[in-house]
Amino acid sequence: MTRAVRVPSKSCATCGRTITWRKKWERDWDEVRYCSDACRSQKPGAADREMQAAILQLLAARGAGKTICPSEAARAVAGSDEEHAWRPLMEPAREAARRLVASGHIVITQDGRVVDPSHAKGAIRLRRA
Repeated sequence: MTRAVRVPSKSCATCGRTITWRKKWERDWDEVRYCSDACRSQKPGAADREMQAAILQLLAARGAGKTICPSEAARAVAGSDEEHAWRPLMEPAREAARRLVASGHIVITQDGRVVDPSHAKGAIRLRRA
């Protein structure tokens, strides 16, 4: 009987996606923080922290067990009267949500079930962990 080997993983510091261990990182796995060169060049900044704070504030206002859509956080951060000013902030909102999942603050759900944030496609909801 063969045993399944568990491969270590961690979350990207920028986008929150899962980084799976690779043989080439064997010597410096502890220093690996980013999933790609693009994420390495776009480290989280003040706008990213603002998006994370908006998600947590919206969830706190909503109450225990309730969910929000990432678009609500994008709209809160955009703060513009323009109808579609929040749309460019949707991917940053999803990235902020993945970072919050990695830190254990929230979970991402689809159809009421918790899903892996690295593989979630389509509409998602955010809920306190």
